Order: sequence, then C-alpha cells, then structure tokens
Amino acid sequence: MAGIGVQLNKIFDKHTVTSSLYGIGFSFVNTIAPMLVVIGCLLAMYGVLGFDEVGYLERETFSSSILYVFIFSLLTSSPFNSVLSKFQTDRIYEQRYEDIRPCIYVGTLTNLTVSSLLAIPFYSYEVVVGKVPVYYVFTTYLGFLGLTLTFSTMVYNSILKQYKKITIYFIFSMIVSFLLSMVFCFLLDFSVTYSMLLALTIGFLLIASLEIANVLQYFTANSRKYRDVLHYYRIYWKLIASNFLYTLGLFIHNFVYWAQPWHLVVRDTYVSNQSYDMASCLAMFTNISASVLFISRVEMHFHERYQDYVQAVIGGKLDSIEKTKKRMFSGLSSQLLSLTHLQFIVSVVVYLVAIVILPITGFSGMIMEIYPQLAVGYFLSFLMYSEMLFLYYFDDFTGAAVNGVIFAGVSFAGSIIVSRLPAIWYGLGFTAAAFLAFTFAYFRLRWIEKNLDRHVFCRGAVLKQVSGDMPEADVYNVYK
Repeated sequence: MAGIGVQLNKIFDKHTVTSSLYGIGFSFVNTIAPMLVVIGCLLAMYGVLGFDEVGYLERETFSSSILYVFIFSLLTSSPFNSVLSKFQTDRIYEQRYEDIRPCIYVGTLTNLTVSSLLAIPFYSYEVVVGKVPVYYVFTTYLGFLGLTLTFSTMVYNSILKQYKKITIYFIFSMIVSFLLSMVFCFLLDFSVTYSMLLALTIGFLLIASLEIANVLQYFTANSRKYRDVLHYYRIYWKLIASNFLYTLGLFIHNFVYWAQPWHLVVRDTYVSNQSYDMASCLAMFTNISASVLFISRVEMHFHERYQDYVQAVIGGKLDSIEKTKKRMFSGLSSQLLSLTHLQFIVSVVVYLVAIVILPITGFSGMIMEIYPQLAVGYFLSFLMYSEMLFLYYFDDFTGAAVNGVIFAGVSFAGSIIVSRLPAIWYGLGFTAAAFLAFTFAYFRLRWIEKNLDRHVFCRGAVLKQVSGDMPEADVYNVYK
C-alpha cells in the first residue's frame, strides 16, 4: 500500500486545514469506504422495499443468510489472499509479469474450491432440513461465492494501487443492486427478501468481474506456470496460517456464544446470538478508524525508512546500515505509540457518543452491557493487527503464526470461560486474547530489532541448492 503513502505525503505536506481534511477523506475512501457502501445499500433497500413489514421468519432468514455470507467468505478467502499477494508482489518486483495470470487463475480456483467444499454441505442441509426453497438457497450460494471472489480480487487490485477503482466498482455495483432490487420487487413481484438477496448477489458478482477484468488488462501474457503458485502455498504455509488464525480470532468468540442456550436458531439451520453479534458489530465500528490511521501514518512515515534500510543493506556501508536500522525501528515505535494515542482518543469519543445515542435508537439491554468490554477488545485487536503487519515486513512468518495461534486460541478458550459470568464480562475472553497477542507481537518486534542483522545477513546461501546426484569430489586433477 505504499502508493497511498506517496499520495498522502503530497497532500499533508501542504500543511493546510483543507489539505488535512482532504487527506483524511482520501484515506477513508481508500480503506473502509467499500464496506460502508455495501452497508449503505442494504439500509437503502430496507427503507425503500419495506423490510420492516416482512414476516419475522422471512426477515430472520434473510438476515442470517447475509450474516453467514459475510463471515464465512472472509474466513475462506483470508488464508490464501496473503500468499497470493506475496506471489504477485514478488513477480512484479522481478518483472516477471507473465506469471501474474497463473496467480489469478490458481487463486480464483483455490478460493472457489475451498468455499464450495464448505458451502455445499451446509446449503444442502438448509434445503433438506430447513425446508428453504432451492432457488433461494442457490442464490445465497452464488452470493457467497461472489463475495469470496470480491475479497480475493481486491488483493490483486490493491497491489496495483487501484484503490479508487475498487471504491468506484463498489459504488457502481451497489447502485445497480439497489435499482435491481426495486425492479425485482415492484415490477417482477418477487418477495422483498428475495429481491434484496438476488440484487446483492448480482452486485457481488459484478464487483468481482470488474476487479478481475481490471487486473487482466494489465497482464496480457501467460507463462502457464501454475505449479509455481502452488509451490508458494507449500513454502509460505505459515503466512496462510497466520492470516487465517487472525480472521478466525475475530469471529471465534461469536461462535462460542452461538452455542449458548440463549442463541437464535432460524430454519433449524442458521445459528446466531443477536445480542452478542450486534454488540460485536458496534464495537468493531467504534474502532474502525484504526485502519485509516494505520494506513495514513505508517505508509507516510515507516515505509520510507524501511526502504532506506533496504537500500543501505544492498549497497551501503556498515555505518549507513546501522543508522538506517535505528531510524527505522525508532519510527516503528513512534508510529505504534502515536497510533495507540490517536485511536484511544477516537475510540473514547465514539464510545461516549454511542452510549448516549444508541439507547435512544433502540439499542439497549444486553447489547449495551456487552458492548463496552468488546469495544476495548477490538481496540486492542486492531492495534495488534498493525504489529502483525510489521512482522510481515520483516518476513517473520513464524512470529505471525504464533501470534495468530495466541489470538484465536485464547479468544476461544477465554470466551468459553467467561460465558458463565454476567453479561458485562462476555467480551473479556476476546479482550484478553487481543491483549496477549498484542503483547507477544510487541516483544517479537523487539526481538527482531535485536536479531535483525542475523536475520538479514545469515539466512542466505552462496550457492543455489538443487536436488540431484552428488558431483565428484575432485575439482582438478594435475596428472591429466
């Protein structure tokens, strides 16, 4: 995401109020705007199509379908997106552009295969046990695959610095979805919920199609080296594990509460816990600005120092290497501390506004009891993810994987333990997991700082390692 940093530097270097506001807006548009566009489209459909007037069972079936589509599309796409991103970045750096198409094809096939292996048994169960119409379930399945592809293809476009295009694709597709929902409902006389579901499915597939087409137009050649991508899966399995475990950690505490006696079961298929899920959603949005702050500050400051250090390693003197290393890690520490301070202020302000306004809008009872603890948890989890990205910078995939194990494991075990406590403590398991993972990642970065020279200079090999017959021991025979 260095492209964002370059543009932000140009914007903020003007040192005016207008440029600062524009810089914040630019960061917002290029980070979290696509997600908010989808939410805005859903809310618009709710209001125009009269979603509140739909029967309870039909309404909950739709809400549960969308909830599962979003959660499990993230879970199935997250393991491979990080490796596919690295493969594409490496090939662009090596100027082997003909290898990008195999990456896209293999990545798409992998995501669709894994997603289908998970989805087909579940949706078959929904048809047989839940008695949900086949056409409705099939549309949900296509929506799930469409959103999975959307998350996958966003990676390729992000590496090409196509952030504005991604936002435009989301806006255009959600406008199309909104218009189609009205056509399906008012002209074709489909039910309200199916009109919304079908329109969103088309919208997700449209976004994925536009994103894939945008990438393919940049890379017209095809080396057909598909095994190289699979080879990356094997080599960087720790990267796959770390990204998956982090994503799993964000949702596994919800899964624990889905198993509580006071959960909601819809159509004998969908299981959820509305109070806890809603509190989680509110807590996440309380801290969502961390993504904007991290991108804007880290890309503006740390990335430049990281590049200076790499250049010093390649062609600089020992003194230059030491100076750039100290400057890089001092920048890393200052950016993490600054991010923590800023996000703490933003989160506190948003939290204070939320506890005043949310009860007025109908959010009360158990939701507001669970919300405060989860707000702290998501605050720590977003900071922890920032540290995890720094581990990626230094190729510390082992540390990132261990960090993911701590986050997901403690979140799961801790949530089981605190589920027996009063509602105000329900989010404590997730908060403890985020804190422990944050602490581990911090000390891991400190360890990397102390051992960076060994990591950089002692991991290489003078001769390329190959498999084959051992050559003769004699190098030169003087008697021949």
